Amino acid sequence: MSSETDAPQITLHWLEKSRAQRILWLLEELNVPYDIKTYKRDPKTMFADPALQAIHPLGKAPVLTIGDYTIAESAVIVEYLGEHFQSSSTIIPPKWKPGLEGKLNGETEEYKRYRYFMHYAEGSLMPFILVSLVSNDIKKAPVPFFIKPITSQISAKIMKGYVSPNYDMIVAFLEEQLATAPNGGPFLCGDKLTGADIMMSFPILVATRATELIGMDITRATHPNCLRMRMPSRRARATRKQWKRSLLSRANTVWYNSITCAVQAPADYYQF
Repeated sequence: MSSETDAPQITLHWLEKSRAQRILWLLEELNVPYDIKTYKRDPKTMFADPALQAIHPLGKAPVLTIGDYTIAESAVIVEYLGEHFQSSSTIIPPKWKPGLEGKLNGETEEYKRYRYFMHYAEGSLMPFILVSLVSNDIKKAPVPFFIKPITSQISAKIMKGYVSPNYDMIVAFLEEQLATAPNGGPFLCGDKLTGADIMMSFPILVATRATELIGMDITRATHPNCLRMRMPSRRARATRKQWKRSLLSRANTVWYNSITCAVQAPADYYQF
């Protein structure tokens, strides 16, 4: 790992009410010096600040700049930071079982889970959640009264035919994965926090707090592991500077408040 004096400056471009919060959490876990530049959403459209396009052509967040290197996509950022700044942490779990280095199926169970959930979070889980939220937006859209029955019927068919059955399966799967985590958990890949937990934190939080959309009863009695996972499992380390501590506190407030109103936001709200 480079020393603080010769390492390129790391800047997190952080958009309010977005999944950029995960990268802020990771930087704190790794205790990496960084700067943060914040961006606001348009209060009417909830679209991201166009200024983000000057950082990355797609204008989404999070974006991380390290010197002249610009990194987009949450999973890529998590993997890159884990590879370069992991030190004594286990953001990336040990890959190989002793004596099986480089062999097919020689990976540890912790690493296999890490690799899977790093891709599952945005590749399979979040798109499905977006469908359910957009369907709910269709149902609640302000349309003329004679159109309302049509939009409600469209939403109901999507929920009944696609969303509800898949929600049951997804939540049951996550509950089982948490219950069978190596070394008794409590994290997805075992008894230590990994990048996979950070990547999964947002979709699990949305999935368990948006269940009123489908009428699914998720309680501590039925899904204790999922409900435990959706809350912060540990505090990110306090930063050395007071302004960063204040910003982190403010960011966390925005993070949890944003989930509460998630079903009312347009699809751009969930860009990462």
